Amino acid sequence: MQALDRGWLTTHQIEAARVAVTRHLKRRGQIWLRIFPDKPITSKPLETRMGKGKGNLEDWVAVVRPGNMIMEVSGCSETVAREALSRAASKITVRCKMLMRHTA
Repeated sequence: MQALDRGWLTTHQIEAARVAVTRHLKRRGQIWLRIFPDKPITSKPLETRMGKGKGNLEDWVAVVRPGNMIMEVSGCSETVAREALSRAASKITVRCKMLMRHTA
C-alpha cells in the first residue's frame, strides 16, 4: 500500500489498520509495516494563556509523504491481499493505492 498524499498517521490509526489486515488474513499471509511513529506531538490545554513553556506529550505520529510505502502483505492470493489492504486504507487519513510486485 503506497501513500498518495502527505500527512501524519497516529499510532491509533496504524494499529487499527494493522488489526484490520490481520483479522482479514486469518494467518494466511505476512504483514510488514513500513512506517514507524517516531515524531512526538505536544499540545497545550484549552483556554491556557500564551507562554509558560511547551505543552504535554499527546501522541506519536509517523510522517507520510507521497510515494511512501505504508504496509506490505505477502503469502496470500492477490484478491485476499487487495481486500485486506482496502480495509486498512479505510482506517487511515491519507489516500493510498495498492501496488503489486511481479516476480519473474
